Parts: sequence; C-alpha cells; structure tokens
Amino acid sequence: MQTTAIDKYTGVIDSRDVIDRINDLHETQELGVLNNDERAELKALEALAEECEGYAEDGQYSVALIRSSYFKKYAQELAADCDAIGRDAVWPQTCIDWDQAARELQLDYTEISYDGVAYWVR
Repeated sequence: MQTTAIDKYTGVIDSRDVIDRINDLHETQELGVLNNDERAELKALEALAEECEGYAEDGQYSVALIRSSYFKKYAQELAADCDAIGRDAVWPQTCIDWDQAARELQLDYTEISYDGVAYWVR
C-alpha cells in the first residue's frame, strides 16, 4: 500500500507516518522506479527520522512533530484535550495569553528541522 507524501507544511506530523513513508520509498527504490522528487523526499525524511531518534524510544509509540507556526494552536488544543480549559470556554478562560502559554509549553520540547521548516518534538 502506497502512503501519501509527508507535507512539510502540515501542522502536526505523526512519526509513524514518516517511518511508513520511508519504508514505502525504500520499496519503490528497490524496484528501481524512484523519481527525483521521491529521492529528495526520501533524503529529507531520513534526515528527519535521524533527528527524531530517541524521542520514541521503543519505536511503538508515536511522536508528534508540531510545526513552529502551528504551535500556538497546538497549545490551545492540548489545553482543551487535557480539560485544562473547556471547549466551550467563557470568560475568564477566553482571556488566556496563548502566545505566552505556547512559549512556556515549548520549554518542554526540542526544536528540529524538517527540510528547512522548524518543528517541535518532545
């Protein structure tokens, strides 16, 4: 089954999708039908996977890679998912400084690069 290419402009990338795509590209390469775009994609994904080594230590768990420009929205979604803020929030929960909240959350994350685009991983 052929996976979809990983888009470096996606808000959140699942590390399992990266590994699946690398495996598919390797299979295509073995068949000798890898085009230039796919070669470049494979090289970028392998570099990304190398940068992510150690974050999902046993390989069974997914690691979320959060695009830097999406991190504020990610912080909001995480707060709602953890019931730290209600999805139907009203004052004063609607007065949160989400820029500051995202910056503080990023302290627990490491910045990595995927094909020139900044992502955060934990």
